[in-house]
Amino acid sequence: MYDTTDPRAVLAPSATPSTAPATGSYPADYVVFRDAPPTAEDSSGSRHWYARGQNFVVGYSDCAGAMTVRRTRQPDEWVLLLPGAQISANITANGQVTRAEGYCLAILPPGDTEVEITGHGQVVQIFTSNAADLLPLAINADSYEFEHRNVAAFRPWPTAVDGPRARVYSLDVPRAEGRLGRIWRCSTLMVNLSFPIEGPRDETRLSPHSHPDFEQGSLVVAGEYVHHIRWPWTPDRRTWRDDEHEVCGSPSLTVIPPPTVHTSQAIGPARNHLIDIFAPPRYDFSARPGWVLNAADYPAPPDAG
Repeated sequence: MYDTTDPRAVLAPSATPSTAPATGSYPADYVVFRDAPPTAEDSSGSRHWYARGQNFVVGYSDCAGAMTVRRTRQPDEWVLLLPGAQISANITANGQVTRAEGYCLAILPPGDTEVEITGHGQVVQIFTSNAADLLPLAINADSYEFEHRNVAAFRPWPTAVDGPRARVYSLDVPRAEGRLGRIWRCSTLMVNLSFPIEGPRDETRLSPHSHPDFEQGSLVVAGEYVHHIRWPWTPDRRTWRDDEHEVCGSPSLTVIPPPTVHTSQAIGPARNHLIDIFAPPRYDFSARPGWVLNAADYPAPPDAG
């Protein structure tokens, strides 16, 4: 149920789930990174945390001047997000060097990659759960000791039209009437950077909705949000869960399981900024003309409809 001013109001109703009807339900995960000890801390003072969903892993770092990210034999494409303008990176991917200035999103290829980052600010890395070495580092790793059967199996989308390489996209994209946020996709992931909200969101214009068989990672990089989540009832009363209205500040990752009804409400008095993560990309967003900003680089699968 979207407010009429929400661009998502044009989306078709949720498709039939590709998973079998669940006999149980799975909880949401709320990970406020700085509430937990960092997984690692560099000699420079940069600190690193990880959290995960069924199909994705998010690495969050506070860069304290310099840090290096290395991936060896990375199995599939991943995303580097530099939300602030005061931070930049030199990316060496499979022998090619690419410069990434601040306030950008980079899609990085499989294989060996070294990213040398300079500046002070936030660094976000997003992987699929095929990055098996990162899974046990997640603060909420125990939540996925057993597979969540409500989530459809991960299936990658087609590779880029000109093959895998580092691609850098500026976040400096103006608003457009009827377009939702700023959306990029690759063969493995979709990232939707909403535009920051100044002050609390109008509580009369929330957008409760559900996804039939895919999870959503909601990454708060500024401000504070309430994540409102409601679980549908199943025939088994023992699986029912109370509604949740969880307050999460920045930086935090909330993993919203299907098929819950959910909406996120900005409540911070100043700047609030939320980024949504999906693995693999969403069909419905991809079907909207102009919504995916790099759609020309990455073809949708034939059954994207």
